Amino acid sequence: MTIKHILKLCLLLLIFSCNNDSHLTKIEGKRLDIDENIATNQTIEDFIKPYRESVNKNLDSVISYAPDTYSKSDGELNTAIGNLMADAVYDEGNIVFNKRTGKNIDFVLLNHGGIRAIISKGNITPRTAYEVMPFENSVVVVALKGEQVLQMMTYLSKAKRAHPVSRQLQLTLNKNGDVSSATVNGEPINKEKAYYVASNDYLYNGGDRMTFFHPNDSLYVLDYKIRNVLIDYFKKKDTLNPKRDNRFIQLNN
Repeated sequence: MTIKHILKLCLLLLIFSCNNDSHLTKIEGKRLDIDENIATNQTIEDFIKPYRESVNKNLDSVISYAPDTYSKSDGELNTAIGNLMADAVYDEGNIVFNKRTGKNIDFVLLNHGGIRAIISKGNITPRTAYEVMPFENSVVVVALKGEQVLQMMTYLSKAKRAHPVSRQLQLTLNKNGDVSSATVNGEPINKEKAYYVASNDYLYNGGDRMTFFHPNDSLYVLDYKIRNVLIDYFKKKDTLNPKRDNRFIQLNN
């Protein structure tokens, strides 16, 4: 029965009810559990099977190798998996950004919560990328004044989480957790300079209370999903070798 037929039936019932001075007094519903007890429709299964097998074959094809297991909990301010993701967005995203604009991304900022799975030791497949980044988040590049970049550094210093940043950014906190040093490509952040910061659309729209992306000089939407970035990055790396480093650290004295 189509929606058109259902609407006609509802209209007829309404007319009948009005003519007989009837009133709706109760609506009842029944819960239908969707679980393993539902009988399989073999016709549908036979139709879907070749597509499922093709998708699984592609998702499980080996494209790289991880010599260790990497988790977002393996560091306080920067993690191997977070560094990998931020560097991947820089390396792959900058190819697209530079081709379109002739400019280069200055650095990348992502969010700790966006890492949704570990990278396990062993073979890396496209499925790995879908597990690490199951969302539809895409890369955007935002032109920000240095003053806003400094606000970003303050946010990172107070967040106390390992939000991934790419290797072009070096952020050091003192023992009290305040910003001691912040450089981009080895240079102190200039309040008046425009910086091209790559992130994802979720953060650009205020996710994780990252409000410093607005206002901005310009926005570039790369139409490049983060998980596709990871797949392209993995394909270029025979063996992954991400490490924690000094891109975001806190001094103890």
